Amino acid sequence: MGLVVLSAGSSSASAQTVASPLGTAAQTVKAVVSNVQQATTAAVATVTGSVMQTAPASTVSVTLAPAIAKEAAWLYQNGWPLYALVDRYAAGAPLDEEATCVATAVYFEARGESLEGQLAVAKVIMNRAASGRYPASWCQTVKQPWQFSFVRHGQFPTVDTNCEAWRKAQAITRLAISNAVPTLSTDVLWYHADYVDPSWGHNLTRVEKIGAHIFYRA
Repeated sequence: MGLVVLSAGSSSASAQTVASPLGTAAQTVKAVVSNVQQATTAAVATVTGSVMQTAPASTVSVTLAPAIAKEAAWLYQNGWPLYALVDRYAAGAPLDEEATCVATAVYFEARGESLEGQLAVAKVIMNRAASGRYPASWCQTVKQPWQFSFVRHGQFPTVDTNCEAWRKAQAITRLAISNAVPTLSTDVLWYHADYVDPSWGHNLTRVEKIGAHIFYRA
């Protein structure tokens, strides 16, 4: 999509401790997702606390902290802003390979954007993988040739894993997987920076501009 890397931005704030109705179980849950036919990545939490996507990409598996979708949704509905949720979920169980690909794309494509803009970029990747128009995994979607300018010959540049921008990218990815915070709809598959005017954008429907990125659906 011919996007460029932006400089790192920061807007950190600590989330206050809150008593959650969900408990503090230490184990993690793994949701293995399947059925690429449906074009949505909405995640739901079952009564047991398992996190599952209702219609995800066929090869994506996600490892999340216990009941993160339910907890994050509860916190958001009770007034926690996105920056506080990012602070809360910046640490946790390591992301698996697929989720790390999403976080890497967020880091390189949008780390200079607002948290809302970073979440939107993560959503586009997940939407693409579920759409049937793109490769059916998050990593393959990100590494598809000529789609993301930071990818070179199917390889990612080195991430500074000790920086605040990477910490936020991981949290944004966890929140995107949980689907707890409202963002772009599942039919939004494209975006570009506002300082370029690609010809393909003229054939799509503009949905929203978030920071320096303009998002589209067919």
